[in-house]
Amino acid sequence: MARTGTSSTNSRIAKPADVEGYIASAAPAVQPQLRELRAVIRAEAPDAVEKMSYGIPFYEYGGKAGTLASRLIYFAAQKNHIALYPAGEAKGLEQYLTERSTLRFPLSKPLPMGKIRSFVKARVKEKDATLRKAAAGAGVRSSKTR
Repeated sequence: MARTGTSSTNSRIAKPADVEGYIASAAPAVQPQLRELRAVIRAEAPDAVEKMSYGIPFYEYGGKAGTLASRLIYFAAQKNHIALYPAGEAKGLEQYLTERSTLRFPLSKPLPMGKIRSFVKARVKEKDATLRKAAAGAGVRSSKTR
């Protein structure tokens, strides 16, 4: 009889320390898709810093490091799909959008890499616009205080 409130066996499994380890620990059939996805993210967000959080890869870009504002995108391999989050504006990818900000791509189909590439570009532009707006606001505030 299982006790409630105990940790599952999955919680005792060591989490990969880096993205390469994460991909290597994924099912062999999904590893090529994860490598391709990683390459697209790195190509479209070359200044993003690749990190691990919640046991999955994410890319930090803009904003104060270590804050939610700095999170560009996460990806994860699940049993039946590859997920990208946060999705935000997912133009052209609406059929994959679940909940408010998760894109789920079934493993049974190839990843729509062209659309994912455009999506990552859009996320970088969103972050850049937010940073410019914050910088402009800071400049206005500092000139008023002089």
